[in-house]
Amino acid sequence: MIFENLRQFWHYTGFANCNYQYILMIAIGLIFIYLAIKKEWEPLLLLPIGFGMIIGNIPLFTGLNIGIYEQGSVMNILYQGVQKGFYPPLIFLGIGAMTDFSALISNPKLLLIGAAAQFGIFGAYAIALHLGFNPAESGAIGIIGGADGPTAIFLSSQLAPDLMGAIAVSAYSYMALVPVIQPPIMRLLTSKKERLIKMKPLRTVSDTEKKLFPIIGFLLTAFIVPSGIPLLGMLFFGNLLKESGVTKRLANTASGALIDVITILIGLTVGCSTQADKFLKWDSVKIFALGAFSFVIATFCGVLFVKIMNIFLKEGNKVNPLIGNAGVSAVPDAARVSNNEGLKYDKKNYLLTHAMGPNVAGVIGSAVAAGILLGFLAN
Repeated sequence: MIFENLRQFWHYTGFANCNYQYILMIAIGLIFIYLAIKKEWEPLLLLPIGFGMIIGNIPLFTGLNIGIYEQGSVMNILYQGVQKGFYPPLIFLGIGAMTDFSALISNPKLLLIGAAAQFGIFGAYAIALHLGFNPAESGAIGIIGGADGPTAIFLSSQLAPDLMGAIAVSAYSYMALVPVIQPPIMRLLTSKKERLIKMKPLRTVSDTEKKLFPIIGFLLTAFIVPSGIPLLGMLFFGNLLKESGVTKRLANTASGALIDVITILIGLTVGCSTQADKFLKWDSVKIFALGAFSFVIATFCGVLFVKIMNIFLKEGNKVNPLIGNAGVSAVPDAARVSNNEGLKYDKKNYLLTHAMGPNVAGVIGSAVAAGILLGFLAN
């Protein structure tokens, strides 16, 4: 009887249900945790995702009703925020509440850089179609090029829920790799003379302009792409909370406690969704490759667009092409990369404030791109 009980207990353990796939995914989770702690690459994202990978890949005995894909389990309930797409708008609310759009308001042409960087999304969409993904799946994969994890989750929840785990992990991974991927491309596309361009100081933006921007910005973008309202509405509403001056408590909550809680839940549940039997497929490999392609093309387009723009700008008004990479919406990491690269060639050439213009424009651009894809591809 004792041996029978022990044998039954053994069948419930992770050891009895383990295979090399689960071990591989746990190892990847440990790598994410290492990169978050040792390299400090997007630790707020990689640490929860990495630990979530470990949680999601503990081999379970069927019927325990605790796995993330088992209806009614605790993890499954938490994962509903990803599957139903209501975590990303809450993230955008927090982003809006912590973002200063002054650089963009001061120099509106920087908005065009953020728009140019979105070409990576549509380039990856075309390649994904060629590789055999259907239009909805291709659109969800392409959005990785915006380097915006919440937008990728939101769009994939609507267009390609079966691919959400791979798309989300890919998007967040490339966000973390911004300091690694972008600098070589920036150096490849620019000359030493271009890297030394000093931009004119930004003009002071009035409080009235800051208050009007989220209202006007929302009306313009929402009328163009109504399907992007869940993201755009929350982004601009969060910014209005910040700039209005009368809702400081709400702005602090949105940019602090709320976004922190949602970030934890997104990271942990997205990591858990990488369960080996669901995640380790050839499609996942293709998604990671397409995500890299999309991200590289976005960086190329941003930098090249600045170079083209400079042809038409007078001397003294030219834009340093090193801020072209910031057109992706990895805020503020992409802007920091621009600044760090500029300081390598001139210790007094601070590009951070200028780079924040296209960087926040990239947040708006990725949400608009998601709205366009959703409008065209949603059933």
